[in-house]
Order: sequence, then structure tokens, then C-alpha cells
Amino acid sequence: MAVYKRTYRGYSGGLTTHWSRFLVLYRYSRRNLFKSKFLTAFFVLCFFYPLLCLLGIYANDHMSAFSFLGQRTNGPLFKIDGRFFLLFLSGQSSLAFILTAFIGPGLISPDLSNGALTLYLCRPLSRLEYVAGKMSVLAIVLSWVTWIPGLVLFFVQASLSGWDWAMHNFFIPIGILLGSWIWILSIALLAMSLSAYVKWRIAAGALLLGVLFLGAGFAQAINRVLQTQQGYLIDVSKLTNIIWQDLFHDSAERALPAGEAWFGLLAFAALCFYLLMKKIRANEVVR
Repeated sequence: MAVYKRTYRGYSGGLTTHWSRFLVLYRYSRRNLFKSKFLTAFFVLCFFYPLLCLLGIYANDHMSAFSFLGQRTNGPLFKIDGRFFLLFLSGQSSLAFILTAFIGPGLISPDLSNGALTLYLCRPLSRLEYVAGKMSVLAIVLSWVTWIPGLVLFFVQASLSGWDWAMHNFFIPIGILLGSWIWILSIALLAMSLSAYVKWRIAAGALLLGVLFLGAGFAQAINRVLQTQQGYLIDVSKLTNIIWQDLFHDSAERALPAGEAWFGLLAFAALCFYLLMKKIRANEVVR
């Protein structure tokens, strides 16, 4: 508008609180999340296994429902303990990883390809808040397929088995929450760091799958050649599984101590975060 008209007025409306500004990125990023019918169908499919586990818990407690089959109903069908929830989390984490391969590469690469980071960071939004806003998209979606149904299963089992079972297995909800967030943050950081360096969305998704599977292959090769178990330190899925075994008090043999697995996973997350923050800049110097 022409300056001489003097009709311009500054914005006088309400301001978003500082701590919640990163959620603006989540609100706009989620709009295009489920435009793909395939992704929507796969997200719905992720709830099939929790539903199957829920039916199994109910059937395990109501054995009289199987009396028409002529089966003996003196005891439960299977034992519901930390091992049961460990297997549940392992299955759901695989589905969460596939979701990440579809969603993660498209969160940052478009902003970098179109030079939009300058527009984001020229506003009262820090680099850390930008990363948190983009990561919240993955964190919320993956929460719906990991720890949320896991806690639902635990509380259903607790309501059927009583307070004594819940107190005896108090470590299970802690393991579900902590174990799920360990996996969510690890694969989210990996997906976003790859998306920042590989701007082609399909290539970034393929590379995400390659990093996980190639890491497992290299780990096995190192263990065979050097006759050691330290090669698992570069296998993210194996490190996560070892931590889960510790959280759920699983008695199965572990390839590495839980302390070493924690160290390896934290080092991996720190490396991904460093590479990501190095790429998220308001300007770029081209030599």
C-alpha cells in the first residue's frame, strides 16, 4: 500500500507464548501428513496387533469362553509378564520405523530445498525450537502406535488381574514409556538428520532403511572377524533391544551389558543431533 495513506498499523493481537511456539510448526506440518491413502491405511493397520493382544488378554482371563471347544480351562492360555510386553513393543517398533521412513524425510528436506529456513529463523524461533516442532510430528504419530496402546494393554490386564499383579509388575509401564521414547527419539533424529543432508525424499527414506539394516550387517561382520560382541555398538536396533530387555526384566541372554548399550545409543543420538543442528542454519555459505 502507499505510504502516504498512513493506514498501516502494526499487529496488536495476542501473541503465542514462548514455550509453545514450536507447536505452530507441528500444526502446519500435520496437515499434509495423511493425504496419502497408503500411509493412512498403513497407520490404521498398525493397530491390528494391539487389538489382537487386547483380545488375547481378555481370552486369557476369561477361559470359560472356550468351554464350548471342549478345552480344559484350569489355567491361563499364556503368561502375561514383562516378556509379553517386550514382544509387543518389538512388533510395534518395527511398524513405527516404517512409518518414520515415510514421514520423516518430508519434514525438513522441503524447507532446505526451497530455502525456507531463513523465513523460519528470522522469526522469534530458535534452531532448537524448529527441530522440536518438526520432531513433534513424528513423536506424536509414533506415540499412537507404541506407548499409548502399550499402556492401554497394561491397564486392561491390571483391571482383570487385580492390584497385586499391577504392584508386582510396576516396572512394565515404566518400561513401555521409557522404551518407546528411546526408540522414537532415536529413529526421529536419524530420519531428520538424513532428511537434512539428502534433499530427495525417496532417497532419504531408502537411506534410512539402509542405515539400520547395513548397521546390523556390519555389526555381525565385525563380531565374526574380531570374535567379539562389541560390533553391536553400531547396531541401533540391537542396542535398543538390549535396553528393552533390561527395562522389562527379561531373563534372555544379552549380547552386551545394558550400560554399554545405553552408552552406544546415546552416542548415536548425539551424533545425529550434531549433524542435524549443523545443517539447520538461517544462511548457507557457498564456496
